[in-house]
Amino acid sequence: MNNQYYVVLIVSLLILLVNVSTSSAQRQVYIVYLGEHRHSHSGKQTWEEIEEMHHSYLQAVKGSKEEAKACIIYSYKNVINGFSALLTPQEAATISEMEGVISVFHSHPTKSRLHTTRSWHGMSLLEANWDATRQPINPGRFLRRAGYGKNVIVGVLDSGVWPESQSFNDEGMEPIPSSWKGICESGVAFNSSHCNRKLVGARYYLKSYEANFGPLDPKLDFRSPRDINGHGTHTSSTIGGRRVRNAAAIGGFGYGTATGGAPLVRLAIYKVCWPIPGQTPAEGNTCLDDDMLAAFDDAIADGVQVISVSIGRNTSTPYIQDGIAIGSLHAVKRNIVVACSAGNSGPTPFTVTNVAPWIITVGASSIDRVFSSPVLLGNGAQVQGQSITPFKKGTYPLVYAADVEIPGTTTTLTNGLCLNGTLSPRLVRGKAVFCWRGDTFQALEVQRAGGVATVLGNVFDGIGVIGRPYLIPGTVVPSNQTLGIYNYIATHLNPTATLTPAKTLIGTKPAPFMAAFTSRGPNFIEPNILKPDITAPGLNILAAWSEASSPLNVPSDRRVVKFQIDSGTSMACPHVAAVAALLKAIHPDWSSAAIRSALMTTAKLSNNVGKPITDSLGNTATPFQYGAGHIQPSKAADPGLVYDASYTDYLLFLCSSSSNLLDPSFTCPQVLPSPSNFNYPSLAISNLRSVLTVRRSVTNVGMGNSTYSVTINPPPGYSVRISPATLYFGAAGEKQNFSITVRAGRAARRNVFAFGWYSWSDGIHLVRSPISVSKA
Repeated sequence: MNNQYYVVLIVSLLILLVNVSTSSAQRQVYIVYLGEHRHSHSGKQTWEEIEEMHHSYLQAVKGSKEEAKACIIYSYKNVINGFSALLTPQEAATISEMEGVISVFHSHPTKSRLHTTRSWHGMSLLEANWDATRQPINPGRFLRRAGYGKNVIVGVLDSGVWPESQSFNDEGMEPIPSSWKGICESGVAFNSSHCNRKLVGARYYLKSYEANFGPLDPKLDFRSPRDINGHGTHTSSTIGGRRVRNAAAIGGFGYGTATGGAPLVRLAIYKVCWPIPGQTPAEGNTCLDDDMLAAFDDAIADGVQVISVSIGRNTSTPYIQDGIAIGSLHAVKRNIVVACSAGNSGPTPFTVTNVAPWIITVGASSIDRVFSSPVLLGNGAQVQGQSITPFKKGTYPLVYAADVEIPGTTTTLTNGLCLNGTLSPRLVRGKAVFCWRGDTFQALEVQRAGGVATVLGNVFDGIGVIGRPYLIPGTVVPSNQTLGIYNYIATHLNPTATLTPAKTLIGTKPAPFMAAFTSRGPNFIEPNILKPDITAPGLNILAAWSEASSPLNVPSDRRVVKFQIDSGTSMACPHVAAVAALLKAIHPDWSSAAIRSALMTTAKLSNNVGKPITDSLGNTATPFQYGAGHIQPSKAADPGLVYDASYTDYLLFLCSSSSNLLDPSFTCPQVLPSPSNFNYPSLAISNLRSVLTVRRSVTNVGMGNSTYSVTINPPPGYSVRISPATLYFGAAGEKQNFSITVRAGRAARRNVFAFGWYSWSDGIHLVRSPISVSKA
């Protein structure tokens, strides 16, 4: 009997251990979102009271107060009400059913990732042309009118900052605005002395990262706001970097005076992105939702007026499960403008991210500068290429990657791509290798195998090369040139290639064109809101860089640079954030929606040869690539009319667009309007069955007495009627309503979007809105 007792006891203990082990293995980081803190008339809740309330939810599933405290990661206490904790899926499901809980969602460790001398000057040149209203533009006057942004604080959620960069010096700057309530958080290689009148604050958020990956490896990053990656320094200096003369990337590329768009703006740094263990920084960082929500919560309380977020997922996520969407809604409620990158998953459609209508979503376009590096083949043919790799002119034996591979390391789908570990050192040593398509890792593979130079086919079709400073001589050639190089190698004995050092060409045409990588619409979450909203420079942008990060961000690259050329919608987003800050300085009473409207309705649709903006293949681009068009900062300061929206308007939109509300205090009406009815500066109608009428409201922010008349360019296959066709304003601030009726004709194609425009003009201002429609 005693033996049986012990056997039962041992079996019970084993089952318990298995259950505990299974439970621990299942534990993941979840965010429990509760809305916003509701403060009583007796005063603000204390942090202890908020924490106690959050613990109560956890105690209900954990069983004890001690376990509840042990599993919590963040308890948001300023504005956002919620917390993150380590939970099993079953525990998360139980909490999601509790009273007061709006949503519970997984903070996945790989969901969100990090997505200039000439760019600002190039935009000024583009603007300086006489536009359709024949009104001259003076970008310098715009900057002076905004005081260069000196009283505006911009929060930057990113990978941190390199404070020693001259882009962040505060020489001659005025005292920090009294509205600033933030801190300068100390950490490894960073203390309060690194903040100044330019970098007014810095914080870092690591709790969720460490809950997912364990303690931060000090070899991978600094436990502080200091930037080891370079990305955060680049975006921050693009927004508000001071003027720095003689700035250039390695090799002298991009030489000139570097400046941010708002050179006197104040910057507040919120480091939320960290390296993924086992991956190089070049492979991407991770930025977790609950770390970002904590940053949003602090930024709002700190007193920022604009937030720039060059972070996003590869796919769109419902608002209620999206930390950026939730955090930005709380910010916009307080009239803080939030600009986000659209993503780098183009040219595939339905890839645009950060699509909430309260966010300004920014696509990426080119500037009018290329780094030309032709390749001369041994048969005398010259192939146009581009490069920002510093090297001297040289002639090399040329081989095709597929001919010098290690047998068995590739397939018919991967041969010729110079993938890691595929090239034979015996066959490659001393030669230049032609890779069918390639970038950093292909150049590194050629170098590993003993190659002395590389010719890389562009990873994207068409024009537009992402510049990289490789460690061996290297030139990237357009994808339509690769077959010619292949045929030359295949048909000639002892083929050679002469690589020519790059020369900087300014004023190239056409510019801008849409970068191939910029993510496209339609909006996957809500196709009745057109996204992206606007485009800005994002291809080969020069800005400040971390001196702890090499240009290629790989261990074998030990070079140190102060400035770096980088590409992505991450680079486009801070351009818009900077202009939003300048508009805040000029119009402090404007809402975030008014600022978005001003940017969109004054955007430019033509390039520097006076033709419609194209994609990288030369095809006419669409609003699914550039939104309302290319940003024109000076024009946005005086848009004439704006499409405004309040926090309540956003909640009403959520009623019509989603069954889940982000603010349970709001009661949805019984009859819900179409999401297309939201007062947006663009019009999107998905799956139109026959006819739909929506309403819009515009506010006069121009002259007191003015009359605006409408012009309509309907999408092919559709008719568009706007009533009334003339709007009369007797005073600034006055609002007028109008209706838009869209009807599908016989020529309208099913499930295919068509595009058009409508514009209001008083002879001085041109207020233009894009239209996208698809037939059911």
